[in-house]
This record gives sequence, structure tokens and C-alpha cells, in this order.
Amino acid sequence: MTTILTITLNPTVDFATTAPHVLPGPKLRCSEAEFDPGGGGINVARAVRMLGGEATTLIAIGGPTGAQLLELLAFEGGSTVAIQGPGETRRSVSVIDESNGKQYRFVLPGPVWDEQDVERALVAVDRAASAGSLVVLSGSQPPGVAKDFPSILASHVDGRNARLVVDTSGPALKHLAETPREAVYLLRMNVEEAEDLAGRQLPAVADTTAFARELVSGGVAQLIVVARGTDGSVLVGGDEAWHAVPPEVEVVSAVGAGDSFVGGFALWAARGEPVEECLRTGVAAAAAAVTSEATRLCDKILTEELRSETKLTKV
Repeated sequence: MTTILTITLNPTVDFATTAPHVLPGPKLRCSEAEFDPGGGGINVARAVRMLGGEATTLIAIGGPTGAQLLELLAFEGGSTVAIQGPGETRRSVSVIDESNGKQYRFVLPGPVWDEQDVERALVAVDRAASAGSLVVLSGSQPPGVAKDFPSILASHVDGRNARLVVDTSGPALKHLAETPREAVYLLRMNVEEAEDLAGRQLPAVADTTAFARELVSGGVAQLIVVARGTDGSVLVGGDEAWHAVPPEVEVVSAVGAGDSFVGGFALWAARGEPVEECLRTGVAAAAAAVTSEATRLCDKILTEELRSETKLTKV
């Protein structure tokens, strides 16, 4: 099976708790905190392992929070490659208001990087990525990292004869869309990000599919996935397009749904499954993730159940 390497430049220690009510002003008495390793690539690797696969996660760490992150990852098991990052590894906080079930998420920016930090990360990727591996870049970029980092990474991955999966946002996503790189195997985005790139609304599956076809034909990536929330996800690759919709589930927490999708997709792709089945698995894993509290991600048994009930349609 193809090996999976995930990259997290801006990891975090996720701090999750609940409060009877979330109101401004008074002290809020919270429940016992739960700490989890977080950041896009870390969560993708965790999702892969939860679904029965193996993945190595490459992370940049710094300070006492970075040490805590390594402890959390060691407790969960799995392979980790750590490089020295600047400053202190960030934290993020999520609080659920018990009175109404609403979740409040506070995400810090992380330490500022310079060119030497970026170069050190690229050298680490070159050493960790084996020929033919599936490399996943997921999550936000730290302050100071240029918007063209995914494009630069694509060149490094291509040189290793590996495949690159990118799940990013903001200026990095826009730059990647404007600077096509055939080395990108899969580019994932949500429908809001797709609409921002398209400069128009994409209200229906047909609209999303048409825009994804534009990106594929323009050489942005071999495969484009657009997540449409409860309406599932659309995948376009070559002359084919697919739409996968999971069964309705109770949403407990939205944390980790996208990372669970990428983890499920990547694991099935590493096993050599057809892309439409990779899509089905990703959608099921995302649906499973939203039923769990905090950052527990996708339960394997539930994902398998939802996978069998996920509707897959050729568009």
C-alpha cells in the first residue's frame, strides 16, 4: 500500500470544554478540559489511523506547548517527524454552550515564520517523503509563510514521484488556483471558498461541478473536490464527475469534519481504490466526525455504516 505523509506547519493543542451558558462579563464555570493534538495534517493522520490505516505526520513545534503536543501524539501512537519551528506552538479553544448546544471556536494565529523556517520544512519533507507516497498538506499556513508555499511544495513532491493532496484556504488557495501545477493530485475546498474563487454563487450541484471542471481543465489539479456541507461533496477528475451525499446525522461538533474527509479519501486512495469510492469514504468519515464531541474525529465502525448508506451519483 502507498505510504501517507501529512504536513502540519501550524499545529495546535486543542483545548475543549463546556459551560452552562456562554455570556459576556461574568466568570464562566467550565467542565473539565479535554486536550487533543490539532492542526489539519495532524487530524488527517489521526483520521487515517482511526479508520485502520497508518500515516506519518510531519509537524513544526516550539516551546512548552510544542512539547505537550508531542506527548499527546506519543500517547495516541503513530509515527511523528518533528522539526523545530519558531516561537511557541499555538493553542485553540472550543467551548460548547450547554443551554443551546452552540459551539464557540477561538483559533490563534501561531508564530511568525521566516525564509529559513520554510527551507527547513522543505528539507524535512524531502527526507520524509518516499517515492510514490501520498503527501497531504492540510490546515492553515503560519504567519510569514508565502502564499506560494503549496506550489513550491508541489515541485518538491513531484521530484519525489509522489502525489500531493492540498486542503488549504485563503491566499494560498487562490495562488494555487491561479498558478496551475499538474503535480497536485487533489485540491479540496468548501463551497464558500469555491464561490470566492469563481466570483459567483454556486447554488446547485451542477454549478459546483461546472466550476470544478474549469479548474481541472485549467490544470490546477488532477482532482478537485468541493464540499457542500450537508449536501455532500462533488469530485471532478478527467471526464468524470461524482456527487456523494451521506445520510442525515445529528451534528454535535463541526471540528475535524474536513480533516476526516481528507483522511478517509487518502486512505482509500493509498489502497488503490477508485476515486469515486475514495469520495464515498471521505464523505462518510466527515459525517461520522460531526456526530462526535470535541476533536474525536471519525469512528471506524460508524464510518463504515455511513459509507454503506452514502448515496453516490455520477454527475
